[in-house]
Amino acid sequence: MLGPESLIPASPPARRQCDEMSLQDSIQKVLDAERLSPEEGYELYTQAELPLLGMLAGEVRSRFHSDGIVTYIIDRNINPTNVCITDCGFCAFYRRPGDPESYVLAREEIYQKIDELQEQGGIQVLMQGGHHPTLKTEWFEALFRDLKERYPDLWLHAMSPPEIVHLSHLDKIPVREVLQRLKDAGMDSIPGGGAEILVERVREIIAPKKATTDEWLDVMRQASAVGMRGSATMMFGSVDSARERIEHMDRLRDLQDETSQSDGRAFFTSFIPWTFQPDHTPMAEEWSKHNQKVTRAEYLRTLAISRIYLDNFVNVQTSWVTQGIKTCQVGLSMGANDVGSMMLEENVVSSAGCDHMTTIADVERHIKDAGFVPMRRKMNFDLLTLDNQPTTRAQLAAEGVIAGSAAGQETR
Repeated sequence: MLGPESLIPASPPARRQCDEMSLQDSIQKVLDAERLSPEEGYELYTQAELPLLGMLAGEVRSRFHSDGIVTYIIDRNINPTNVCITDCGFCAFYRRPGDPESYVLAREEIYQKIDELQEQGGIQVLMQGGHHPTLKTEWFEALFRDLKERYPDLWLHAMSPPEIVHLSHLDKIPVREVLQRLKDAGMDSIPGGGAEILVERVREIIAPKKATTDEWLDVMRQASAVGMRGSATMMFGSVDSARERIEHMDRLRDLQDETSQSDGRAFFTSFIPWTFQPDHTPMAEEWSKHNQKVTRAEYLRTLAISRIYLDNFVNVQTSWVTQGIKTCQVGLSMGANDVGSMMLEENVVSSAGCDHMTTIADVERHIKDAGFVPMRRKMNFDLLTLDNQPTTRAQLAAEGVIAGSAAGQETR
């Protein structure tokens, strides 16, 4: 049971008096492309004015993306089951075994969802679900093989780290074996879901049965070892503090350094921060007595510091799903270069009452209005034309879509 004291952040990100020279030193380090320490990152996050943070984040983004391209992907979030025994306090999506609203999708229903996705130009399925007590690795192997046989060009971005840990426990086999078997069956990459905040104090409050910080990180380490790539996320605004958000980013930055390939390719393709959505969750009533939802300004502040601090992440995503399209657009001036998925379906944050909707045309218009060039992409950030044909920055420059000076710059 969550007690009231556990739902209060350890140290709220309130402003404090700081050494002005120290803050100036941190700002200069960002401008000089030098790495920030956790303390410097925390100081910038809590003390710098929001416009200054946005300027610094824009400077960092331009080092990776001088061509002004902002990307998105068309995919569908398919949850094969909502049955879960992990009982996370922040989740409004899951149902316990035997609940009348629990389900395991029939294969024909999954086919129908993918058919609809491909009719709309979608190229990828994001497949995550609950921690079902009886669906083991073999069940997912059969599902992935079936889908790859039926849809050979479909990209399967599937199975978050806690799901992998859950399968490892169910089957009593190592995490790497689970990953290798799923990869051999057709899993192409691993999403960064289930990270929440990679700090044990927070996880013990909001998700005590879920994979630990070290387990989450090790799944990603092992995924890199078997030749896959993944994304990284952060759900913030539950019971976490500003220091804990920086600690989360620091762990991701360290792992990105550790898993970098000899050809310079990074394991994590992108970082995706989003805010805790408390409505309808088990912890909502008690949480609301002590906390408020993250404001748009705090979201943008966090987005900006992530771009600045995660200096080895090429891509940072701004969220229209949790923030709405206007805040998403502002996020492009706070360091983001990607707006994520044009989802045909989303069931997790929508279960918590977050129901922002948009269209591809509307997203592209907002990207253009912000002064950028919208482009479709794959999970690995290879670029696509409107009819989903591969293209490159050099080709786009030759066609006059982007400036020629950026022609040789390809996303790592």
